[in-house]
Amino acid sequence: MTNTLALDDLKTRVESGEIDTVLVCIVDMQGRLMGKRLHARHFVDHGWEETHCCNYLLATDLEMATPGGYASTSWQAGYGDYIMKPDLATLRCVPWLEGTAMVLCDLLDHRTHAEVPHAPRAILKRQLARLEAMGLEAIMATELEFFLFEKSLDEIRKGRFRDLQPISGYNEDYHIFQTTKEEHVLRPLRNHLHAAGIPVEGTKGEAGAGQEELNIRCAKALDTADYHTIAKHATKEIAWQQGRAVTFLSKWHHAHAGSSSHIHQSLWKQGLPAFHDERDALGMSALMKHYLAGLLKYAPDYTYFLAPYLNSYKRFQKGTFAPTRTVWSVDNRTAGFRLCAEGTRAVRIECRIGGSDLNPYLAMAGQLAAGIKGIEECLALPPPAEGDTYEGGSGLIPQNLRDAMEALRGSTMLREAMGEDVVDHYVRAAEVELEDFQRVVSDYEVARGFERC
Repeated sequence: MTNTLALDDLKTRVESGEIDTVLVCIVDMQGRLMGKRLHARHFVDHGWEETHCCNYLLATDLEMATPGGYASTSWQAGYGDYIMKPDLATLRCVPWLEGTAMVLCDLLDHRTHAEVPHAPRAILKRQLARLEAMGLEAIMATELEFFLFEKSLDEIRKGRFRDLQPISGYNEDYHIFQTTKEEHVLRPLRNHLHAAGIPVEGTKGEAGAGQEELNIRCAKALDTADYHTIAKHATKEIAWQQGRAVTFLSKWHHAHAGSSSHIHQSLWKQGLPAFHDERDALGMSALMKHYLAGLLKYAPDYTYFLAPYLNSYKRFQKGTFAPTRTVWSVDNRTAGFRLCAEGTRAVRIECRIGGSDLNPYLAMAGQLAAGIKGIEECLALPPPAEGDTYEGGSGLIPQNLRDAMEALRGSTMLREAMGEDVVDHYVRAAEVELEDFQRVVSDYEVARGFERC
């Protein structure tokens, strides 16, 4: 889109006083924006070249704690610096914040100036470089679901996250009247994202009370991950401005629907859809069949990148539109992988496994690595599943975080594609999540066993 800023444009807006603040951001392991607010004058004079941050930002948990066990940084190593190198192609205005622009940064080693290999953007860029060497380009899109609540984040936190009330009282899937009541949040979200150069298609009510879906048009894979991350951040800030809370927790209550982030993907070559073959009954090229076969074969290896928390696995339930099996089917929303637009140039595969809590860079990189391996191995694609894929069959999604972590740890494919150190880094992140949970006694355990044990 054309709504990004050139550096000279930013300088003009700084001179006029239109912009006085620049958010200089990295993407952390959890897919969140971290960074600094620079005075715009400093950014256009000096900060556009580089700034610095502590290297603990890629070795924390959700609480920003500093657990041990990471090879990349530690208390023993003194928690040094990374260089934040602005990617000026991502420079844009932030219309929902007064006088503010934003830029995403790549992370470089402070001494060698090499890209930090376990940074989420670097992980995705490595897989895209592999595709480029094959003469291919990935075009992808993400759907982003979330829940909108009556109260603000501060009110909910002070209430200890109890008695949560979604903004709607009933299922609002495609419901125009109910979503009209939510336009004080969703209309500015759509318009501000569009003004920021994010190619928004629209929003809709989803299949739960207070559940929303945001759709962004397909784009080159790195752009798609950037759009997803900025949109998720904007959703939180704009809802906060309106006195509302949103959550991207994959499953916030056992009686309510889970929230997903479906990922649509296709490969292109020299401007033409490499997944399409008009001679095939479903319009699928041999390349697409190999790619999809790779997604299926190696799904357990990259499931952690689609479901990174203990809570993520609560979403995989029968009859919920969240899949339980790594099978593919034609336009079938019960399968882990759905063939969309069969027989047309827009033929693509939709991965339905990922939750709204995923980091898009990691999720997309894991799938691209698996698809590339399928192409390299010329894997044969099994026949599509038919009917209700919840009812038996093979290919169960890893049932919990521990199983997904062990699949990641043992993945030769991902170790070759991403590097030993990168895989070990994210295995440690999974271990930290498990260790932290293991220490905590939950309300559920107390209520269930206090008297009855």
